[in-house]
Amino acid sequence: MSPKARVIYWFRTDLRLHDSPALQSALDLKPECLYPIWTWDPHYVYRARVGPNRWQFLLDCQSDLSASITKLNKKSKLLVLREAPQTVLPKLFKAWNITHLVFERDTDPYAKERDAKVMELAREAGVEVVATRHGRTLYDPDDLVKAHGGKPTMSIAQVQHAAEKLGAVPKPLDAPQSLPDPGDLSLDFEQTRPSPEPDINSIQRDDDEKSYITLSGPKADFAVPTISELGLKPATTPHRGGETVALAALDALISNEHYTTTFSKPSTAPTAFSPQSTTLLSPHHHFGSLSVRLLYWRVQAVITKAENKKKASTIPTNLIGQLLFRDMYFAAQTALGYPFAQTFNNPTARFIPWHLPSKIDPSTSLVTGTYTIDSHEAETWFQRWKFGRTGFPWIDALMRQLRQEGWIHHLGRHAVACFLTRGGCYVDWERGAEVFEEWLIDHETSCNSGNWQWLSCVAFFAQFYRCYSPVAFPKRTDAEGEFVRRYVPELRGYPKKFVYEPWKASLGDQRKWGCLVKGDGGEEEEEEEGGCKVYPKPMFDFDQRRGICIAGMKNAYRVGLYGDDPRVKDGTWRKLFDDEGEGPTEGVEGETVEGQADKDRDGDGVDAEKLDLGIDQDEQEAEHQGGENKGGDGGKKRKRGQATLDMHFASPGKKRGKR
Repeated sequence: MSPKARVIYWFRTDLRLHDSPALQSALDLKPECLYPIWTWDPHYVYRARVGPNRWQFLLDCQSDLSASITKLNKKSKLLVLREAPQTVLPKLFKAWNITHLVFERDTDPYAKERDAKVMELAREAGVEVVATRHGRTLYDPDDLVKAHGGKPTMSIAQVQHAAEKLGAVPKPLDAPQSLPDPGDLSLDFEQTRPSPEPDINSIQRDDDEKSYITLSGPKADFAVPTISELGLKPATTPHRGGETVALAALDALISNEHYTTTFSKPSTAPTAFSPQSTTLLSPHHHFGSLSVRLLYWRVQAVITKAENKKKASTIPTNLIGQLLFRDMYFAAQTALGYPFAQTFNNPTARFIPWHLPSKIDPSTSLVTGTYTIDSHEAETWFQRWKFGRTGFPWIDALMRQLRQEGWIHHLGRHAVACFLTRGGCYVDWERGAEVFEEWLIDHETSCNSGNWQWLSCVAFFAQFYRCYSPVAFPKRTDAEGEFVRRYVPELRGYPKKFVYEPWKASLGDQRKWGCLVKGDGGEEEEEEEGGCKVYPKPMFDFDQRRGICIAGMKNAYRVGLYGDDPRVKDGTWRKLFDDEGEGPTEGVEGETVEGQADKDRDGDGVDAEKLDLGIDQDEQEAEHQGGENKGGDGGKKRKRGQATLDMHFASPGKKRGKR
């Protein structure tokens, strides 16, 4: 008779008990003991950009999961081990006499490398690994890529076509009703402490990082660490994590049949804040405190039972469409690996000579996390953008909300990304993606990188002439300017006529309303002057900068380089751009390539000369000519309704139904 299984279940981005295929695989082994663990991976503590708000959300999720485990078995909890998985797991295999290691499969590039190493160590220790189940997405990203001919998915149409070959989205699993006891928890081995250098998150700390002082925590009870143990500054987000919170939010969503049935992302208000106009379930999907398949099937059930199906929203703008977009980005990253999160060596990303380009490690062809300051003006613009001091109240309100709360509306992300890249600053999209990585509580490398490529028009989307006005756009849903007054309190006294353009107010009115518009946004200018607060002047003429950026994009599209082009890799791309062009193009004399039609490698070309630049057009008025499509489909253009999420917008009077 074979010995009973002794199982470590390794929680990662699946911090829940409901609909956990991998956890079910562990229980199917009928183990005599089950160790539910989390390993405190130094990669995320020191090497990945993570601010206090996302850390707090993670700690919430871990604490909630641990409590839920204890409810099922008073002898059990989430066992948090303060050591890298690559070093602690082999020691646990021996100390706890483990026969099986089970975890949910992860397709992120770092996770794949980490897991490959752990599986190798498990085989050496004679431990069987069960890591075949996925649970982060509707469809297995590897299966989607395979069904798409091994290519990255670059449109919703491609995802849908590939998904047709895979069958229906699996139904969610119920949470277990009981869990086996853990076995002996003794740790008769020494802890291997990781090196803290380099610590990319040192800027997030106001105290020493102490989470690795002991293996099982300061009380030797495997407790979830605290913000203070991590040495982090206090979290400021009002958004809380955990499966309990997530399921309650899902119930509230589903109880509102009208909202669930008619939800259309582009028609929601990016200016709504109490409450927000969208579900805010994305951080729960990231940490796995809410199953995407549970959301999918509960939404489908509401739509099926809806009395008026004709008014139901459709893919890609409905709730199901949002999950498909997520799958699209996951599969695209799965196909490309690390290069997906950068332009260099990325075959699907157009090369644009942005300001502040990333530095590349020649030994790996990957970004180093640092960048070249080719323009001090662009660096100043970037820093003012990051900290909400651009002088454009709509942009500043969004960036301050992001920094304070760790979340902004999808269309708000559109606006600030367009402003930083192709619609104002002409700064590399990778700089913006790094800020979002640092501050978002729902940061997902695949989705963040994909969205920034979309919004900067280097991949997925090609209509670079469509820019978001920092004045006209927010007025659609917030003519009064309440969102700006909430997050830019200096302007609280300004009336709606001037709240989006305070620089147009007379000096007398500025004094009367308690805020002077002056200076360049330096921190020393934030102090009150003569009883008045100070708000910076706009850092540039937006209309002028928009025109310059569109001209630069038009020329880059005409040149037609992609990130894997040999001329991008060896630097000779400069010969194809005029020295006076926007971006760091100086250094090598070369003429612009006149008359060279831009061509996608799948034949879905966009002739920049034929585009109606229409810089005064808004998103609703601009004609849709098909999006970027370099992932396949034999050169077919996207359908009109699949071009972009911001096709249509609600009128200022249209509001979200009650939740």
